[in-house]
Amino acid sequence: MRILAIESSCDETAAAVVEDGRKVISSVVASQVEEHKLYGGVVPEIASRRHAEAVVGVTKQALEQARMDLKEVDALAVTYAPGLIGALLVGVNFVKGLKLSTGKPLIPVHHLRSHIAANYIAHPDLKPPFLCLVVSGGHSHIIQVEDYTKLKVIGRTRDDAAGEAFDKAARAMGMPYPGGIHMDEIAQRGDDSAFRFPHPRVDGAPYDFSFSGLKTAVINQIHNASQKGVELPVEDLAASFRKAVVDCLTDRFVKAARDTGAQKLVIAGGVSANRLLRSRLEEICRENGWRLFMPPLSLCGDNAAMVGAQAYYEYCVGKRAGLDLNACAAMSIEE
Repeated sequence: MRILAIESSCDETAAAVVEDGRKVISSVVASQVEEHKLYGGVVPEIASRRHAEAVVGVTKQALEQARMDLKEVDALAVTYAPGLIGALLVGVNFVKGLKLSTGKPLIPVHHLRSHIAANYIAHPDLKPPFLCLVVSGGHSHIIQVEDYTKLKVIGRTRDDAAGEAFDKAARAMGMPYPGGIHMDEIAQRGDDSAFRFPHPRVDGAPYDFSFSGLKTAVINQIHNASQKGVELPVEDLAASFRKAVVDCLTDRFVKAARDTGAQKLVIAGGVSANRLLRSRLEEICRENGWRLFMPPLSLCGDNAAMVGAQAYYEYCVGKRAGLDLNACAAMSIEE
């Protein structure tokens, strides 16, 4: 089954053709990073306008790469939640137009489910059940994936997401957008024991995260040093902050794995590209005899291939949408 998938939840406009949830026939991504860099972050109105300008082009390109015509596609898929509402609406309404003109089935896909599904593309042998850490700019969840479409959240952030903390701390350190990527690079050259940062915990919720206090701690460190005219070593500051965030992520994830008896651990989302997170989890899984599955760097960020992968499994359980489909800015992955 070949599915044409569209992604427009944030600042990447993407289209892909995916076969049977595992094989990527084509994948095209148009990024807006350079434009949003001028503002230090994603500007929702600009993102929506750029999606509207790019969505037809990336779709045509994806079909051309697949050497297919629209009528040869078996179904259509689109990210409909969660994300920037204006950005989501561009993709949703575009695909509804394709459905109206072709009569093809329309499959609505949850953005975070898609991130998990990136691993199905990269690892043909990966099948549920498994435990997944989904970490991105807007989300930080620990999820029990019981089946392809049956998921249970057992841990989540109570405030900032890990990616948001990385980006805001990086901006305070003077790094350009997207800050998390630049921090990861700079931190490689620093001493991660140079600064001590808190490792917040949530009472009564052993798998939950809290990153706002950690973010505030590094911003205060920078502000206090600036008032005293002291220049902090950015490499050491970045390395210490990165270590604190990764410590929090791995501590909760490992505890959840031990408590649930999970043998297969998976990571997904933009922050899954973080070098320290990947190397730390490789080490932990090796020591515990767990299998670790990670997406390649090319599938960590937003793309439509992962949407097409998850769409196949949603289709298999009968999930369809009509022309009344609407976008939703916030939605649980369990729905």
